[in-house]
Amino acid sequence: MAVFDLLGRKWNMRILWELHKTSLSFRALQQSCDGMSPSVLNTRIKQLTDAKLVISSPEGYKLTALGTSLMETLDPLRDWSAQWKEQLSK
Repeated sequence: MAVFDLLGRKWNMRILWELHKTSLSFRALQQSCDGMSPSVLNTRIKQLTDAKLVISSPEGYKLTALGTSLMETLDPLRDWSAQWKEQLSK
């Protein structure tokens, strides 16, 4: 239940999604998240860092091995959601 609580918090999944392919600076991450406020982004990054899913590196913020594993675990859900979207549009 703890992981569902963490991932269900506004913006956390979006941050993980934005970091799943590349490292991003704070400003780049903020822009890619539709200009979320800096205070909210700071709070969310701290939550994800405390959960060992995100780290700060010289290149910017990036997923840890655990964060990458989580995103790979969610791949089947992304596939399912694409099929669902297709069914909804029929």
